[in-house]
Amino acid sequence: ERLSETFLEKHDMEEQQEQARFIIGIDLGTTNSAVSFVDTSQKPFKVEDFPVLQLIAPGETAALLVFPSFHYEATESEFRKGFLDMPWDSTERKTVYGCFARDHGAQVSSRLITSVKSWLSHSGVDRTAALLPWHGAVDVEKISPVEATSRYLSHIRHAWNYSHPDDPFESQDVIITVPASFDEIARELTVTAAAQ
Repeated sequence: ERLSETFLEKHDMEEQQEQARFIIGIDLGTTNSAVSFVDTSQKPFKVEDFPVLQLIAPGETAALLVFPSFHYEATESEFRKGFLDMPWDSTERKTVYGCFARDHGAQVSSRLITSVKSWLSHSGVDRTAALLPWHGAVDVEKISPVEATSRYLSHIRHAWNYSHPDDPFESQDVIITVPASFDEIARELTVTAAAQ
């Protein structure tokens, strides 16, 4: 009976893989993240980079080959209304990820979250606790390394869906790399962030 269950699970996985048009690979880096993909409908298979649409200046977006792993929370009056919004946003945003978060956040470090992957692997802290940004401004929403990772992945998902409306991210095979130095907890927390 167990053998037949294993066979059915494997068959279900193979069937799901056949249904997915794209295999998406995400390298969640400490400083920069990157996304690549394979379109399984085109032979021979070819690995291609996916430029991630992101804010590069207030009100200005660009699709870039790297997605800087930075999270910035603006003050209520820091930018004009809508200047931080992405094309897929339905409500006004005050958090930014990627290039502009890195560049602008360097000037206002008390509102910037960096090195999330390092925090996710830090066994000396509660990685699910709202502790970032470390030494942040009093009015900044504190979030956990897991939540920050989830927000990066969510941005990547939205960018993919904006670019591929007929082949949503949720229906593709997604592989997220983690460093060999990650302990079991950090690996599981990355899975949790991806599920969120």
